[in-house]
Amino acid sequence: MTAPVRAGTTASETTARVAPAAPPAISRPSAAGGRSGRRAAVLGTLLSLALVLLLLASAAAGQFPIAVPDIIESLQRRIAGTPATDPSAVLVDGTLWSVRFPRLVLGLLVGAALGMAGAVMQGVFGNPLAEPGVIGVGSGAAVGACLVIVLGFDALTPFALPAAAFAGGLVTTAAVYLLSRSGNRSIVLTLVLTGIAVNAVAGAVISFLVFVADTSSREQIVFWQMGSLGGATWTAVGAVAVVLAAGTAGVLGMSRRLDLLALGEQAARHSGVNVERLRIAAIVCVALLTSAAVAYAGVIGFVGLIVPHALRLVTGPSHRYLIPLSAVAGALLLSGADLVARTAIAYADLPIGIFTALVGGPVFFLLLRRTLRRQGVL
Repeated sequence: MTAPVRAGTTASETTARVAPAAPPAISRPSAAGGRSGRRAAVLGTLLSLALVLLLLASAAAGQFPIAVPDIIESLQRRIAGTPATDPSAVLVDGTLWSVRFPRLVLGLLVGAALGMAGAVMQGVFGNPLAEPGVIGVGSGAAVGACLVIVLGFDALTPFALPAAAFAGGLVTTAAVYLLSRSGNRSIVLTLVLTGIAVNAVAGAVISFLVFVADTSSREQIVFWQMGSLGGATWTAVGAVAVVLAAGTAGVLGMSRRLDLLALGEQAARHSGVNVERLRIAAIVCVALLTSAAVAYAGVIGFVGLIVPHALRLVTGPSHRYLIPLSAVAGALLLSGADLVARTAIAYADLPIGIFTALVGGPVFFLLLRRTLRRQGVL
């Protein structure tokens, strides 16, 4: 028998009293999320294996070819702390640990920094075609570096040029953000337009510095703007690694909020995301990562643009997977470009920016057409 119903009791109250309580819902990952995770794991494994093989090939290739077994033996000697006694082993160790390994590690760090910076920028702007240059990091770093070269301060200390480039990138980014603020908050469109204006001013300053520079300084400026890892040292590796660790911790910590921001600013605010604070933190992290990379490697384009865009087509938009995969893929792309730059012409070290542009330009064009086709524009 059912319990008697009091007068005035509504039908919903009666149903709630009579019907058994439903069991609490158990949160399970969606099938789409599971597939994205599996694709990301497979892709990450493949990219890591390709990166290891590429690093071995890069360590072996050069004006003084080194066999892979000799590379492995050199690594074993360094781990065990055993000095080389054979003259050929001494030559191998000197070549690897003084020249090639610093360059390889710096290429890994710079590529990873640019890849992650591009992924974060595309998430903040909600546009898969965004890249760190939008906020003027590269142009600001170039102004700082060119100023030091023209004034001759780079001859005083080896840290003058990278320090000036790093400071220039941070100052320019801060200027773009502050100039784009309206009503105590920043707007994406205003950020983009302000970035374009600041980049134009920075380009004019660079042109003026090139005009007043002497022949030697002008050649140094041109070569630096095309990007190179030729000046890699363990000191440079350590400096970039410290900044990269801080920037990586920052961008990984904001991955979930970037996913919420992809739903729109209004939806992100309703989900508890402080959009303005997130945007500030993202821009600061991007400025740190890009400035550190540019400071020691020069201006290298397209890595932060094509790497996260291409990965997003495979893994989806989740920054939980996109950011670390962009780091691995960026390191792979830059390491491959550096290998070609060192070996394409005998006894010549070509700028890396040439090869990243040769690869990035056509890939960007194909990705752009695919995006427009999916949107029904083409």
